[in-house]
Amino acid sequence: MVIERAAGREPLAALLFGRDDRPAADAVADLAVGPDGFSILNARQAPQGQAELLRDGLTFDLAGLAPAPKQDLPAAVHRVALSNDFNCDSLEATSFRVGPHLAGAEHLLPVLRVAAAILRHLTQLKGLQAIVWRPARIVMSPAWFAEAVGVWLAGGPFPALALTALVRNQSGIESEGLGFLTGQEFTLHARAGGPNREDSRIAVRLTDWLVTHGRVDAAREVVLAGVGAVWIEPDGGSRLNVAPR
Repeated sequence: MVIERAAGREPLAALLFGRDDRPAADAVADLAVGPDGFSILNARQAPQGQAELLRDGLTFDLAGLAPAPKQDLPAAVHRVALSNDFNCDSLEATSFRVGPHLAGAEHLLPVLRVAAAILRHLTQLKGLQAIVWRPARIVMSPAWFAEAVGVWLAGGPFPALALTALVRNQSGIESEGLGFLTGQEFTLHARAGGPNREDSRIAVRLTDWLVTHGRVDAAREVVLAGVGAVWIEPDGGSRLNVAPR
């Protein structure tokens, strides 16, 4: 029954705990209480090791809680705010996904905001070592995630360095995970000599603009707040080439 309910719903995130530190559903229920929390649904009927979380009329499933078997560790190639010796392989994972009625809607911003709010609240769970945001294959400290998402939920810019990855290479900066929201990733081409701090600022502002405005299907100039104009040109249906003006 559990496998059937999860069909077609890839996890959005994984919560990584120290060995034998995964919380039980009771600990999640205790944390849920409060104005910034959520409700636990069908607690007595839920399969062991799972919890159905409700906030703002939307439901999400948390699986892999103790004493159920741990979830598979997700791929995570980008690291943020973690020590150099941090090792995911030594940790145990739980998985977080949208509820059955939201299947196919997980990329919509209203759903994503509620998911982020619940995950931010879950960063208070004892023993939590890291959070993986799976669309971007990024693993980060709970404190980093909570701060970045908190600013967004309070009306600030989209958390480009928590819900996407911005990867520097010799010629520029590439996004990963933005396509989950807009259907397009971008390559920001640096002017000369490789990407610098200003290019990083542009990439963050550009991510926020694209999340707000959606797909770009024709070449255009966009003026980004605080960093100036960029030229955006589609390269096929799923990629954008971007150059500072």
